[in-house]
Amino acid sequence: MTDPKPSLRKPFGVLLLILLIALYALAAVAVAEPVTRLPALVQLPVWVALGIAWVFPARPLVRWIETGRFRK
Repeated sequence: MTDPKPSLRKPFGVLLLILLIALYALAAVAVAEPVTRLPALVQLPVWVALGIAWVFPARPLVRWIETGRFRK
């Protein structure tokens, strides 16, 4: 049995994922100032939503890293 040719898809995809998370973190920091002026009970759902929202754009990228396709 021969080994398949190694692909650069996984290292390239991981670098893209790190870049995506870094850009998302910068965007979250940009909205931090206005959000911190809100009452604490309003801040909580905003921060929870921002903490979870990065997963949705990352999912197709992770799928591409694993399968080579963006869609199922």
